[in-house]
Amino acid sequence: MDRILKLRNECEQKWEAAMAFLENHRDDNDRLSPENGDVFDKMEAEVTALNKEIERLERVEIVNRNFQKPTTSAIVEQPQIQSLSGKGSNEYSNQFWNYIRGVRNDLSVGEESKGGYLVPDEFHRQLVQSLEEHNVMRKISRVISTASGELQIPIVASDGTAAWLTEASGIPASDVEFGQVMLGAYKLGTMIRVSQELLDDSAFSIDAFIAKDFGRRIGVLEEEAFVVGDGNKKPTGVLTDAQTVKAASAVDLTFDDVMNLVHQLKPPYRNQAVFLVNDSTVKLLRQIKDKNGQYLWQESLMGATPNKLLGYPVYVSRFMPTIAENAKVLAFGDFDYYWIGDRKGRTFKRLDELFQVHDQVGFKATQRVDGKLILSEAVQVLQMDSA
Repeated sequence: MDRILKLRNECEQKWEAAMAFLENHRDDNDRLSPENGDVFDKMEAEVTALNKEIERLERVEIVNRNFQKPTTSAIVEQPQIQSLSGKGSNEYSNQFWNYIRGVRNDLSVGEESKGGYLVPDEFHRQLVQSLEEHNVMRKISRVISTASGELQIPIVASDGTAAWLTEASGIPASDVEFGQVMLGAYKLGTMIRVSQELLDDSAFSIDAFIAKDFGRRIGVLEEEAFVVGDGNKKPTGVLTDAQTVKAASAVDLTFDDVMNLVHQLKPPYRNQAVFLVNDSTVKLLRQIKDKNGQYLWQESLMGATPNKLLGYPVYVSRFMPTIAENAKVLAFGDFDYYWIGDRKGRTFKRLDELFQVHDQVGFKATQRVDGKLILSEAVQVLQMDSA
């Protein structure tokens, strides 16, 4: 393969040189002199010879590939459909991973010509778990699946009211006003390369490797957008739409700041409220004491249970800003009102030719997702003062 590519490049360069020679040595009658004609003929003959050599090597490559094909027959029977999508069947899952390893099968759910195969149900769950490990927002937010198009979320913009009435007086009209929030589908993707030796090694778990690596990459990018995204070709982050509470200082975080933040949130939202904060800010929060000298921070006695601040769980995200002038350093609220919309399933595509020169196979993963805080009052954010 390397030799063919080198010959193609050499052939292209020689032909460009021949064409340049032809253009620069024409006479007034648009002809070449006999001497220049002989030179051009030699240049053309070199290109012709290179083309023949390339064709010969390509034929050899085709024969070698045919000898390397599996001697067993590919699975071509349509899998039994055991779930609504068909991706939950064992047959489909087996055929999917045979496709990933290079054994060509007919998959009945999703077509390669349309951008890749849909991920089998079992692997889809495995990937979601990996995403959550690298994306704290998926742990505390509401995650929903959308089939296609934009998801319209109706919200109550203002409530109706009741009134005290005198005898025989009319009841005043008081309508409920409705608004609407739209969840779209922004596309993100990543690509990895795997050596052919690893794919051929039965001891190598390709599904576990892809789930972990793709999950890490996509999860990190998602979390950043869900926290600080501006909505420009990506989801809108919770800090973008949440209501803000000003801190008293540009550099110091105090007990009063944290208490003000908590009580700026309406009581109904506090029932399931959590804190979201950067790890560097956690260090400062651990040192804050109340008016009685008691630390606000409460260490969790169980590993899987988050630590607490003023009795509310604390979650850490690397994308929360650190303490600085005008920085939004602490979010508090009911993150169930931050909605993450997963559009259909994630798709994978095997790229056979792109890295063949290195004896590697590429894998591309894509996902369409959006996120938005559908009620801004459900989350309050502490913003440091300006200096």
